[in-house]
Amino acid sequence: MTIRVMLVDDQELLRTGFRMVLQSQGDIEIAAEAGDGAQALDLLRTTQVDVILMDVRMPRLDGVQATRRICLGEDGAPLPGAPHVLILTTFDLDEYAFAALKAGASGFLLKDVPPTELVAAIRSVHAGDAVVAPTTTRRMIDRFAEVLPTPASAPGPTTLSPLTEREREVFLLVAQGLSNGEIAARLVLSEATVKTHVGRILAKLNLRDRVQAVVLAYEAGLIRAGAGD
Repeated sequence: MTIRVMLVDDQELLRTGFRMVLQSQGDIEIAAEAGDGAQALDLLRTTQVDVILMDVRMPRLDGVQATRRICLGEDGAPLPGAPHVLILTTFDLDEYAFAALKAGASGFLLKDVPPTELVAAIRSVHAGDAVVAPTTTRRMIDRFAEVLPTPASAPGPTTLSPLTEREREVFLLVAQGLSNGEIAARLVLSEATVKTHVGRILAKLNLRDRVQAVVLAYEAGLIRAGAGD
């Protein structure tokens, strides 16, 4: 299966570098390129894309706003079939990267990422996984919670109402950054069972991946910035 990728960055030199790396892969195709978020949105109306590599600081429409429109739509609901977004950032734990995760991105990469990691990240998000570990997301929340306050439209205490009691237990452990193996040990379950629970949780809560679960738990007040596991 070919993974159709869009490159969105206002620096043509960077796009050229990424293009050269990705075109050498038999399963990746460069479907489109854009110099800012507005152009990316225009191209998405006529171009089928699976994964977007999105810069954050661009003219006209930045990567955070573009990601929000792509992943959440105008009414705040994820768009069916929307491409996965990988944010490109210059600094680790950049507040822009965190804002993009809240906007629906599946992860972020540093712009000097080694080629092998870039390719692996694209394949990972295309398969439905997140590139940023939940523990990293927790650190980002701890650092930027005061800078990026929870919006007034944040989910309330009934957020987990669609889940069974066991699924709620698993969700809260996912939100704390635990892996499937760690959750299995904590709850005395098999990893396969935990994986099944996680899949059902994401489907019921309409979440793309585990990173989005961490953000949701924070916004709903189920975990607190700075709180330990």
